[in-house]
Amino acid sequence: MIKKVLIANRGEIAVRIIRACREMGIETVAVYSEADREALHTQLADQAVCIGPAPSAQSYLSMENIISATIISGADAIHPGFGFLSENSKFAELCEQCNITFIGPPSGVIASLGNKQAAKNTMAAAGVPVIPGGSKPVYTAEDGAAEADEIGYPVIIKAALGGGGKGMRVADTPEDFRESFQTAQKEAQMAFGDGTMYIEHFVRHPRHIEFQIMADTFGNVIHLGERDCSIQRNHQKMIEESPCVAISDELRRKMGDAAVRAARAAGYVNAGTIEFLLEKGEKFYFMEMNTRIQVEHPVTEWVTGVDLVKEQIRIASGRPLSYKQEDIHLTGHAIECRINAENPSKGFMPSPGTITDMYFPGGKGIRIDSAVYSGYTVQPYYDSMIAKLIVWAKNRNEAIRKMQSALGEVIIEGIDTNVDYQYEILNHPDFLSGNIDVEFIERMESELSQKE
Repeated sequence: MIKKVLIANRGEIAVRIIRACREMGIETVAVYSEADREALHTQLADQAVCIGPAPSAQSYLSMENIISATIISGADAIHPGFGFLSENSKFAELCEQCNITFIGPPSGVIASLGNKQAAKNTMAAAGVPVIPGGSKPVYTAEDGAAEADEIGYPVIIKAALGGGGKGMRVADTPEDFRESFQTAQKEAQMAFGDGTMYIEHFVRHPRHIEFQIMADTFGNVIHLGERDCSIQRNHQKMIEESPCVAISDELRRKMGDAAVRAARAAGYVNAGTIEFLLEKGEKFYFMEMNTRIQVEHPVTEWVTGVDLVKEQIRIASGRPLSYKQEDIHLTGHAIECRINAENPSKGFMPSPGTITDMYFPGGKGIRIDSAVYSGYTVQPYYDSMIAKLIVWAKNRNEAIRKMQSALGEVIIEGIDTNVDYQYEILNHPDFLSGNIDVEFIERMESELSQKE
């Protein structure tokens, strides 16, 4: 069994992992940048090691510094959380070379799934439905335009090594294509250092549905149901829920089976997420696989009763899955709202600064995952998410009402947040009726601008 875990991350996910380890009797090591010296995760861990200056490139993205901290502290495992180095195959490989247990999939699996086009080809070969598109990487606008003509418009141009909505543009007509391709490729080159692109059919008004999977080293693979992540802005998720109201038991079985096939085809181990686009008419397509724990994992934990982080650690320790597929049942409904330090009225401009006063709600069916406290200074160097508010109730309507009530109790003074914006979403007629897709926010903002 793993005895000491270094958490190569910060913020609420670092705190979440520390708590899971503590409950399992496992020692923890926090790493922190100079800007995070007073952060909550450094105070909760058994040990804390400074790994560099505030910029991520010199601290949380420094493989050498993190490996050194692991060796110095005597930790025998690293949990990468999400973001930073969590999906970096070179980092996972470095852990393997240093005989450090990486709590995630093997480096070779991360590498094979990190290239979206290669992953798509793997899934197609395994019989998993994929979005119609080219099977080869594209490097020039000319080649891309020829491929788009074959696929049929509208098309979406994506960075092969992309993520977070970067290096991604839609072209509705051949006349739009060249400019869209060049913009996406330039953005991809700047963000990922690679201008390899691929082209696929653009699915109009889809839901973004992801299936949580777990796989051990003994060949056991299960799924833990779906999360509806359709409420997103600029491809960044804002609200997630489980289960999805648009999915029948039969469709859940089909999509779940496809998710398990996808994991098996990739030779997957540990926690992962298969992301699908769901069209009207119950057509679904594989989009990508995330090789880490997700921000929105708490909604799955609440409807299944499975502690995903503990299960990750057990699998990394060489143990078989604690559950079989027949043990997994979705009970009730869970919703998560991401609370960010940003100002929606100013184009969602980040709002770093010191929190002067703070109150989070509590009670039955309410969970807060956060690392902030009154007097804490939100740093300008990192992601703006400061908390996740998650609720559970016996059905979706009750879960929405519980979330509305909980958001109304949140107090965060000293900085701007998106709490009121989330409250608007939770009260929108289309959200209440479940009539949502990935373009919901775009339509809502259009409505708001028309009222102004």
